[in-house]
Amino acid sequence: MNQRKLIASVAGSILVLSGVAVLQSSASAATSCEATATFQPWTESPGTGGYTANLTVRNTGDPITSWTVTSTLPSGQGFTQGWSANWTFSGGVVTATPLDWNRNLGTGVSTSIGYNGRWTNSFVAPTYTCTPGGGGPVNQLPNVTLTSPTAGQNFAAGTPVPLAATASDPDGTIANVAFLIDGVVVNTDTTSPYSFSATNLTAGNHTAAARATDNSGGIRETPPVQFSVGGGGTPSVVFNPVSTTVAEGGSQVVTVRLSSNPTANVTVSLVRTGDTNITVSPTSVAFTTTNGTVPVNVTVSAAQDADNLNGTATITGSGTGVTSGSLMVTEADDEPTGPDNRVNNPFAGATGYNNPDWRARANSVSGGSRIANQPTGVWMDRIAAIAGGSGAMGLRAHLDEAVRQDAANGATALYIQVVIYNLPGRDCSALASNGELGPNDLPRYQAEYIDPIANLMGEEQYRGLRIVTIIEIDSIPNLVTNLNVAMCSTVNSNGAYINGVGYALRRLAQVPNVYNYIDAAHHGWIGWPANFGATATRLAEAARASGSTPANVWGFITNTANYSALSEPFININGTINGQQVKSAAWLSFNDYNDELTFAAAFRQQLISAGFNTGGGTDGIGMLIDTSRNGWGNCVQAPCPALPNRPTAASTSTDLNTNVNQSRIDRRIHKGNWCNQTGAGLGERPRANPATGIDAYVWIKPPGESDGSSRLIPNNEGKGWDQMCDERYLGNERNGNSASGALPDSPISGQWFPAQFSQLMANAFPAL
Repeated sequence: MNQRKLIASVAGSILVLSGVAVLQSSASAATSCEATATFQPWTESPGTGGYTANLTVRNTGDPITSWTVTSTLPSGQGFTQGWSANWTFSGGVVTATPLDWNRNLGTGVSTSIGYNGRWTNSFVAPTYTCTPGGGGPVNQLPNVTLTSPTAGQNFAAGTPVPLAATASDPDGTIANVAFLIDGVVVNTDTTSPYSFSATNLTAGNHTAAARATDNSGGIRETPPVQFSVGGGGTPSVVFNPVSTTVAEGGSQVVTVRLSSNPTANVTVSLVRTGDTNITVSPTSVAFTTTNGTVPVNVTVSAAQDADNLNGTATITGSGTGVTSGSLMVTEADDEPTGPDNRVNNPFAGATGYNNPDWRARANSVSGGSRIANQPTGVWMDRIAAIAGGSGAMGLRAHLDEAVRQDAANGATALYIQVVIYNLPGRDCSALASNGELGPNDLPRYQAEYIDPIANLMGEEQYRGLRIVTIIEIDSIPNLVTNLNVAMCSTVNSNGAYINGVGYALRRLAQVPNVYNYIDAAHHGWIGWPANFGATATRLAEAARASGSTPANVWGFITNTANYSALSEPFININGTINGQQVKSAAWLSFNDYNDELTFAAAFRQQLISAGFNTGGGTDGIGMLIDTSRNGWGNCVQAPCPALPNRPTAASTSTDLNTNVNQSRIDRRIHKGNWCNQTGAGLGERPRANPATGIDAYVWIKPPGESDGSSRLIPNNEGKGWDQMCDERYLGNERNGNSASGALPDSPISGQWFPAQFSQLMANAFPAL
């Protein structure tokens, strides 16, 4: 994981006015839209400057499927860059058209876009015209039916499995039909009849599905159908359907049979694992050599309970001489959901879970015992991490250990911090922490990653823990600042990040003792006005996606795995030095913030304004700040950056950049540097309620775990190599073409880096 995005969206000095422009345009009697704007202009020198225009495009008529905003800019104005739309500038006219995610606007629905511009002589507020497009109903989703295989069909081992589907679109055409085996796309067909032959499937049960995409980007997928591959003629247990939902206090009938007649009479046992409120009757079914393929009805029931957890269970059918099959059951709870049984601040009055894996590594380094008992985050950074292995504990082992630590803790509550970090196309604008899932693997993310985690956390034996989930580091802010990167554009267009985060929030919040905190980057990434409000808006969009609501969000975390100083007491960001604005110094680049504490407090208010006013308990959402590596002590561990040791007072230099560099606590070469930084130290120790609106200082990135490798290291975790982790690299536009400041000889992201751990202890502030 990394936090290296430094996007200076504007450059200037003096805010001179704020304005609003509105112009409504109607294309017909039924469709209309309007574009309103607020402006943040600034003066750079007499007669020249720039401005940020934040626009709201609102549908004021019938639903539309497209829109165009145009403006003939006043004389002397120009366009530099825009976001959240396709922008063009020609002949003095700036034009914005929608991206895939914000083109469909229902009646009264709005979307936020914006751009940066230039002006000469004086600033004049532009006016904008909105023209609706695609009037009438919003795009209707395609229809798709899987015709082969059929439920329970068996195929001989080694023979191809024919996949076939029919598809149609009520208001357009079919662009393609994708076929999925076990949730993974195996082929995409663009021509009807849609078909494919799947080969080399292993013996046992599988699922097949078809996903149709229409010409407007609408997607619909069929429910999965279970089939089996014979494996030498061995019958398989087949459930129909393979997943079902049962209302609490109700029941549902499903069928079970064999894929082929057995060679001897067999009794299939039906065993439930998971939520104990879910039961199956009967608990066994007998099949003979002549009726094995005849479906038998079984009843799945969900008992009434007092919790508000939509519990899940798996019914496994197994027997002698047959291949096992399974049925996933979800209980539809009828109790009200919400924060009623959660505390306002899960960190307050509680001790933190101490990860035995990290404790052992910390104790292996000289002096590490001084901090080895601190609570750190448990990272679920791939599907295999849930089960654990290769010397690493899995999620169940961590939860069991947390229960043990809680029992030894007396009456004091215990919290455990679990990092949810495996989005499709993860960390789309970097390489060091790319993940295992491709950009179109949202179904796998949901079924193979989030669902198992939520199911585990929801088990009764863990109900006494306060489970803090840190949701998807380095995700949503990428959709604001890095859409010029192909992968970021893809996961923005297909909704992988927005829908993935929404699904994770909804499923995890169903566990009544889980507290969701979404990653909110850091001040050196979204501190500029153009990024600040837009990021809050996209976070609110994610919180409402996939059936979630903002009430599922307990708070946000900043500075995860980053190095931004907690406070910069010797720099007045709004002051002047020798007649120059401090904010114009190279270190600040007109960012509105210079430390995490100020930024986190301000961003909390922005998030509340964006709709996050229903979660977080009676005192509202709270913020967390990761202080695991932002201490920046006296740099007693060589090599040190070419900057003074930790300052104790403001510089007296009259040169702006010299003054700021001598006064700043953060001693990175550039704020855009994020990988294994030289000279960094441990920051504030984890503690609750350190400041108003701040729930806790936390160590989510375990000190001593690498950000990425110095050189390319092949691995099976999907992690690439980013030059920002190479100590020889001289940078790019994101870090002002500065040296990377990285430590040498580092391993891949997440692996133990004892040299870094020693440095962090040596440079800790407060000192150890």
